[in-house]
Order: sequence, then structure tokens, then C-alpha cells
Amino acid sequence: MITKVAAMDWDKLRIFHAVADAGSLTHAGDKLNLSQSAVSRQIRALEESLDATLFHRHARGLILTEQGELLFDATSAMSKRLDAAAARIRDSEEEVFGVLRVTTTFGFGTLWLAPRLPKLYEQYPDLNIDLMLEERVLDLPMREADVAIRMKEPSQADLVRKRLMTVQMTLYATHNYIEAHGGMLKSLEDIQNHRLICQTPAAPQVGASAAMVRHLMTYNPASLLTVNNYFGVLQGVLHNLGIGVLPDYVTQDFPHLVPVLSDIETADVPVYLAYPEELRHSKRVGAFRDFVQDEIIAQRKQLKKMGKL
Repeated sequence: MITKVAAMDWDKLRIFHAVADAGSLTHAGDKLNLSQSAVSRQIRALEESLDATLFHRHARGLILTEQGELLFDATSAMSKRLDAAAARIRDSEEEVFGVLRVTTTFGFGTLWLAPRLPKLYEQYPDLNIDLMLEERVLDLPMREADVAIRMKEPSQADLVRKRLMTVQMTLYATHNYIEAHGGMLKSLEDIQNHRLICQTPAAPQVGASAAMVRHLMTYNPASLLTVNNYFGVLQGVLHNLGIGVLPDYVTQDFPHLVPVLSDIETADVPVYLAYPEELRHSKRVGAFRDFVQDEIIAQRKQLKKMGKL
């Protein structure tokens, strides 16, 4: 199989990858600007050269065979490596342009990063950010993303890592909620008179947050609202539904939030920025890294001014 793969035509591999990705000869042909018959001929020629069937044909489209899956894994890895090489070649010595794929958690992406992106676009109008918000840790060396911001140190090899800041989970409510519910809580026992808003226990989240919620639940809150991300928790708090467990990086952008029982907080949660070693000299990555670091410094200065640090 390895000998045959080595001898394969790059064009046939490219066409195979497009068909496997689209699941259809027609759709792949549209993407490649080829007729369906031309695509079909190339796939047949590839199957003959490998002496293997790569697709099961059925009325709804094409499904990869076991041999097809093996080849698609190989072409996917090749495609990502070629994208990485192309990205490095496109990076100008003087300009920042092109697509930068950034992955981070839903909470950090919606509550901290996205509101600050207008400043980045002002600096670099030719830069296009593809923001991927999900709790799953994407594989940076395999180019599922260019840059990641995560709430723990990445464990993958061949990554450049930069510790950005630390986050703590704290209880918050609005002034209106506190006034409408008898004033500020004096102790954790008072939580039994309030609705607690927190991430769904089964949702992926930092361990410190999960531990804090488990501890709070032992005090039997009067009611519970669980959401699968911090953006939803914040919306519940802002609409005076109760007391929420939120990361402290939201305090500057929502100054009317009031810390509740501020001596109850989690251990520091580190926030890391990481990117593949091969993108160390990328102008796009460097611009984004410096922008995030500058924004963190500016936020610290503002919080000190507000007396929150």
C-alpha cells in the first residue's frame, strides 16, 4: 500500500479528497470545476491503481470503505500540512493579512475576546479571524486551528506556549437583584434563600468551577438554573434571575455586577495562548499574540483604577 501511495498522482489524490469530503461526485466536481464524469474517471483510475474499492455507492451519495477511510486520513493530514506551508509562505515580512483560525472556550470567546476584536481589525484591516468556540481541545500540530487560548496548559508537543493571566471563579449578582432580595448575603448559609445560576455539571468546564458549584450545592440553594456555557450564566445574572458563578474576567465589561461573598473564590485558573512551533515566525500569529497581551495589560490597569485589583 505504501509503495502504491508513493506512486499516486497528486491530482487524483486531490480529487479523491474532495469527493470524500463532499460525499458526492457532483458536489466535488462543482468545487473543483470538473464535470461529474471527469471526477468519476479519476476515482476509478485511482481505485484501479490501488487495486481497492474506496467508496460504497448508494442512492444518497458515497460512503468511504475501510480502505477509503485510511486514504482519507492520509490526504487530510497532507492537506493540513500543505495549508500550514501555504500560510507560512503567504506571511509577509511587513504586513499582517489572511485568515487566522483561533480556538478558545465559548465563555472566553464570547465574553472577553469577541468584544475586543474591533480593535484588532482597526490595527489590521486585512486580517480575517475565524473564531472557533468549543470546549473540545483542537489539535494544533495537525492544523485544526492556528492559535488556541485555553484554561489550562496545553499538553500537545511542538507548541509555543505563553501564560497570559489567571482567572478566578466568583459569585456575582446585579445591584437590582441584591436590593430586591433583602440585601447582600452575609454567609454561605444565605444561599438557601436564592437561586444559583451555574454551568451544567455535565458540561466541560475547568475543575475549579465544578468544585465550587459542588461546594455551593451543599448549602441547598432555593432554586437552580444550569446552562451549558458562561454566556448563558451571565445572561441569567444580568436579567436578575439569581446569583451566578462566573469567571472574574467579566467584571470590567459589566461594571454593574456585584461580587457576592467575595471571600469565596476558587484557586487561580491559568490561561494559556499556544500555537504550533512551525508558526513561530508567522506575522498573523505574532500580531494576534501581541494584541491579546496588550489587552490584558490594559484590562489590569483599568481594574486597578476601578479598585477591583
